[in-house]
Amino acid sequence: MKKFFVKFFGNEKYQPVSIPLFAIFISLIVGAVIIASLGKNPLSAYQNLLQGSGLLPKPSYAGYKSMLTDFTSFLNAWTPMLFASLAVAVALRAGLFNIGVSGQMLTAGFFASILVGYSALPAGIAKPLVIVIGIVAGACVGGLIGYLKYRFNINEVVSSIMLNYIAQYVFSFFINTYFVDPVSRQSASVSTASRLTLMDTLVGNLKMDIPLGIILAIITAFFIKFLIDKTTMGYELKAVGASPTAAEYAGINVGKNMVLTMVISGALAGLAGVTYYLGYFGSIQPKVLVSTGFDAIAVSLLGNSNPIGILFSSFLITVISKGSTYMSSAAGIQAEIASVITGILLLFSACGAYMKYKIKAMEYDIATEKIVTQKQGKEAEK
Repeated sequence: MKKFFVKFFGNEKYQPVSIPLFAIFISLIVGAVIIASLGKNPLSAYQNLLQGSGLLPKPSYAGYKSMLTDFTSFLNAWTPMLFASLAVAVALRAGLFNIGVSGQMLTAGFFASILVGYSALPAGIAKPLVIVIGIVAGACVGGLIGYLKYRFNINEVVSSIMLNYIAQYVFSFFINTYFVDPVSRQSASVSTASRLTLMDTLVGNLKMDIPLGIILAIITAFFIKFLIDKTTMGYELKAVGASPTAAEYAGINVGKNMVLTMVISGALAGLAGVTYYLGYFGSIQPKVLVSTGFDAIAVSLLGNSNPIGILFSSFLITVISKGSTYMSSAAGIQAEIASVITGILLLFSACGAYMKYKIKAMEYDIATEKIVTQKQGKEAEK
């Protein structure tokens, strides 16, 4: 067994890929066991997840719908997830844990809604302005968390959680007081001109939800990869994350980089917020923090906090979450099972560092056994 694990997972060059794939495999096996224990067919359930995301065809479709419309709706949900996961990853690279992504999303979505979403601005001005407001609002909240960490040594987990609750209840008060829709009891829907998703757009004989932010999200992933790996700023962020003491000794301004990291992380979370609240969803539900910001933690861990890895891991998690509704209706399995599978993925992803440690230990044991065997062989010859 030791030799098997060392053979398949011992190469450090491929570990960033092999270990997450192993985590996914084990998670799907555990998920299959849970589904089977409910008396359902796991293969059919996983097929339903793919069908609900537009990656496989359904047996039948309603009018104006097809596999393509399901896929564009999936892309619409994937966009904020990708931005949110990048926000978590940037913070992790600098040794910080931004658990306040959902609050930063809400802050960006709220200000973009009241400043632009309820205005009469034309689409050519409204849509870019929504993006700018999202970046600025998210960056301000993220920067505040970074400043509190640098200036007062307040743990970023504590401050981000507290700011989550502050945003949740303060903005809920204003929504319920000034912007509530009396029918849906959510905030009033934003204008079509300001919305970052072209809803029910007629293309041929199909009505599609076309997300305008998906291209920006993919470009941003490659830009963050370049920023981290190819620039002085990225090197300093990684150095601070590896060892703040050593980074400071090398002349790197640790405090400045902590604040800067959280500003970038918050800006990405702000983009997630506007693509969710003024894109995928179109309004804000009071007193609710979307799960996207928390699921992004699992996505980032699964992707090893690597922007390219996150492209794939966020795709997978979105397939699970987006396809859960169809799985529930087609297979009779509660949609919450998808959240269970996501949680299992998070659990096994978090064990990645432990797996690397155990593989190192196995390599050492195998090498020791080999030396002992050779030594015994030489003694036997004598």
